[in-house]
Amino acid sequence: MLGPVILAASRSDRMRRLISAAPVTRQVVDRFIPGETVDDVVPIVEELTARGLELTMDVVGEDITNPEQAAAARDAYLALVDRLRPLGLGDGVEMSVKLSMFGQALPGGHELALANVRPVVEAAAAIGTTVTLDAEDHTTLDSMFAIHEELRKDFPQTGCVIQAYLFRTEADARRLAASGSRVRLVKGAYKEPAEVAYQQKHEIDKAYVRILRTLMEGDGYPMIGSHDPRLISIGQELARRAGRKPDEYEFQMLYGIRGDEHLRLAAEGHRMRVYTAYGTDWYGYFMRRLAEKPANLRFFGRSMLTRG
Repeated sequence: MLGPVILAASRSDRMRRLISAAPVTRQVVDRFIPGETVDDVVPIVEELTARGLELTMDVVGEDITNPEQAAAARDAYLALVDRLRPLGLGDGVEMSVKLSMFGQALPGGHELALANVRPVVEAAAAIGTTVTLDAEDHTTLDSMFAIHEELRKDFPQTGCVIQAYLFRTEADARRLAASGSRVRLVKGAYKEPAEVAYQQKHEIDKAYVRILRTLMEGDGYPMIGSHDPRLISIGQELARRAGRKPDEYEFQMLYGIRGDEHLRLAAEGHRMRVYTAYGTDWYGYFMRRLAEKPANLRFFGRSMLTRG
């Protein structure tokens, strides 16, 4: 399987230098990451929302090695809030954050990440929107869930992400569904050992459906993070069986993947949110997009051959 190989490459400085230096790479990356600055992406926000879509914005970057970088990540999100404020889009544009960017892996990282993310959550609430805490590798999740719980005391709309391939996630989903929180369910995009995660696609897909059923039957707000046509159809059916109205759940897909499907779901009356990343530290995000879906890797390979 190529996925684990690509995920290993996402942590390799040598591969980072090699791929970043390839002339064609920037052209391919633009498919998934539409800009490097907030000024680059504001026109994308305006275009997509005008077409009936919603967005979640992600400032890419994870390799934080000191508190100053963590503070800079916080400030980048605060700058994003400032640019969104005059657009008046409310929760039509939310934000997604990785706590590793806010210093979670540094000494005292749990407290540092909480201190850095709180002002972003406060600023988001002030313009009528919210923040979702992204899931990263399994070693970070207890800290992420604790920060999520703490933030929800003052900002109950704060969301979190759970990953279907982890064995622990079914129990996490039952807890979160009962609490009424916003939960994005994804398959998972980190290299995890067999001791903690399913390794086969069919096992992950089955877990995804079981977990999604739990979320749909619970009291929270499910966010279906998938491009898989079968899982999208199953999500619609589970929502129907649970008696959910179209505004009581949503679909989420990545910018640059299945754009026609984004518009189709929105035209049918579903809430359809496009996960839109931007920034200069795009390498790790880009490599995980390749690992998640073979079609993405084929797209990159074809581009390297035809444009290189």
